Amino acid sequence: MTIDWADQRLLVVAPHPDDELLGCGALMSRVKRAGGQVFVLFVTVGDTRDISRTGRSTGREREREVDDVAKYADLDGHHLALPGDEFHLRLDRLPQQRLIDLIERDGPLAVSRIRPSVVLIPELSSYNQDHRAVAAAAITALRPGPRRDRHQPDLILMYEEVADGWSGETASPRDFYVVVEPVDLDRKIEGLRRYPSQWRTHPHTRSEEALRALAAVRGAQCGEPLAEAFHCLRWKG
Repeated sequence: MTIDWADQRLLVVAPHPDDELLGCGALMSRVKRAGGQVFVLFVTVGDTRDISRTGRSTGREREREVDDVAKYADLDGHHLALPGDEFHLRLDRLPQQRLIDLIERDGPLAVSRIRPSVVLIPELSSYNQDHRAVAAAAITALRPGPRRDRHQPDLILMYEEVADGWSGETASPRDFYVVVEPVDLDRKIEGLRRYPSQWRTHPHTRSEEALRALAAVRGAQCGEPLAEAFHCLRWKG
C-alpha cells in the first residue's frame, strides 16, 4: 500500500509540546519533504516540576520552545489551546465535552476547520492522565458518521511513545507502519533537542538512543531499516 504524502494534510493532536515529535516526528518530516501539510494542535502546557537541570520547567519557557520547533519543522499551523497550570496535567478533570469540542469544532485547528486527511492522536492506554483524556476525547470527536454531517478524515492513527505501556493496560496493537528515511529520524531527533527542557540522556525514554532503537525495531517488524508504528483506527483507501 502506498500513500502519496504530498497530497495529505496531517493534523497531530499533542497533549503537550514534544508529544508530536516523540510519537510521529519522522512521519511529519516525511510529509513535509514530500510537499504535504502538517498542523499541530497542542492542548496544554504549564509549569512542571521535573528532572531537568533546574528541577523545573515553566510554561513560558515551553511556549518559547514550541515557537522554535514550529519554525524548525516548518509547520503549516500550530495552536496552543489551553495554556496554564489550571489545565496542565489536569485535563482529566475537565468535562470531556470541552476537549471533544476543542478537537472537533472549536478553535483554529479543529477538524471541522482545517479538514485534515490524516489525524494522529495519542495512545489511549498511556500512563499520563492528560494523554488518556485527550485520546478519549479525540476518539469521540472523530467518531464515524456521514460526510454530510461532519468532516471524516480518511486515515486516523494512534501514535506511540516509548513508555506508553507502563500503565499496565493492554496497549493498542501496532498494525500500521510508516517507513521513514534516516533524514526523517534525524530531523525528529533534532526537533526534540529544540525542547531542551524535555530532552534527556540515555537510558531515559526521551533520549536519542531510545528513539533510534524504537525506530529500528519498528523497521525490523515490517522488513525495513526504519519505521514509525501506529494503531490504525480508520483507513479509507
